[in-house]
Amino acid sequence: MSRIGIKPITLPAGVEVKIGDKNVIAVKGPKGELQEKVSSLLKVENKDGVVTVSRDGDEAEKRAKHGLARTLINNMVVGVTEGYSKKLQLIGVGYKAEKKGKKLVMNLGYSHPVELEDPDGITTEVPDATTIVVTGIDKAKVGNYAANIRSWRKPEPYKGKGIRYEGEYVRRKEGKTGATS
Repeated sequence: MSRIGIKPITLPAGVEVKIGDKNVIAVKGPKGELQEKVSSLLKVENKDGVVTVSRDGDEAEKRAKHGLARTLINNMVVGVTEGYSKKLQLIGVGYKAEKKGKKLVMNLGYSHPVELEDPDGITTEVPDATTIVVTGIDKAKVGNYAANIRSWRKPEPYKGKGIRYEGEYVRRKEGKTGATS
């Protein structure tokens, strides 16, 4: 039995879960609404504010999707109540970010500034010139957009320059040494 899949999801106050045909799950809460299609091999039930995901057999495909489906539904519930955020730090001389309307403008050592438009449902904030906060209700979209921002300058191991997640450890390498003969 899936250790994650069998856990029930208790719905907080103000959250509604609707299970449509073809296992389309719609979660509505104070911050917004999300939808996700869950595998038709699984059975999703909503009784008295508790959502459970179950399977009727023990085939490998059903076992593989059981925990995933429960986690996706739980992520939607957490997203519409609390939301998700990722914090990025710009480390390097001259690296800075600023917000211009819905655009995030970053100077990352290129000959031009990098401009990224915020996708639907995602907001970025720049509390100071070297910090970017990506927030939204969809965990996957927040993570993908943060990874997209980070991909413009991944942290390099010699000087540690680049864009990194808050708390990310970058393993440093020693540079070349001048060998004398």
